[in-house]
Amino acid sequence: MPRTPRASAGGVVYHVLNRANGGATIFETSEDYHAFEQMLLEARDRQDMRILAYCVMPNHWHMVLWPCKDGDLSDFMGWLTTTHVRRRHAFRKCDGTGHLYQGRFKSFPVQEDGHFITVCRYVERNPLRASLAARAEDWQWSSLWRRVRGGAQAKALLSDWPLPQPSNWVERVNEPLTQAELDAIRKCVARGSPYGAKDWSQEAAARMGLEFTPRSRGRLKQPR
Repeated sequence: MPRTPRASAGGVVYHVLNRANGGATIFETSEDYHAFEQMLLEARDRQDMRILAYCVMPNHWHMVLWPCKDGDLSDFMGWLTTTHVRRRHAFRKCDGTGHLYQGRFKSFPVQEDGHFITVCRYVERNPLRASLAARAEDWQWSSLWRRVRGGAQAKALLSDWPLPQPSNWVERVNEPLTQAELDAIRKCVARGSPYGAKDWSQEAAARMGLEFTPRSRGRLKQPR
């Protein structure tokens, strides 16, 4: 079966994620999380990437990114994931012990309207959905924690959104998404298809060479 195509056009918002190989734990200590966030900062400075939201979990991570130029997304993610694997193996002295990630990162384009708001809620609410925190802003390894509790330096990692952030954002994140919203995002994760209104999604799929991704390809795995 051919690989699912992935877009890397500039000026488009993307939801990006990857998971540990075999469901293993990648981030075991606070030092593991800190090291990854430092690499995220390095990658941003190297590629001038706009980081709109993110959440790092024990065995996976989510990001909402807004690259400036064509190819920036692939270059940014390639450097970040390769550097993370190399540095983690070197630190733990476990070179040659197998793959850290389950494969290439997954991504899909997101329309810059209410669909963008829903994706950011989905990403920043991940720790609450996984019962890792009493409230989403309590999870330190996320953009929401940086916005609510971080200082100026912590907030500097994040870029301005393409549309205004709701004034009641923290409460919005802590509210559950509907099942329809979860199902729609999970389909886009599994297929790499654009997330937005029907007309926008069809246009984006055609423009980015993702025409076949909206079609069903059997039973879908359910990402968290």
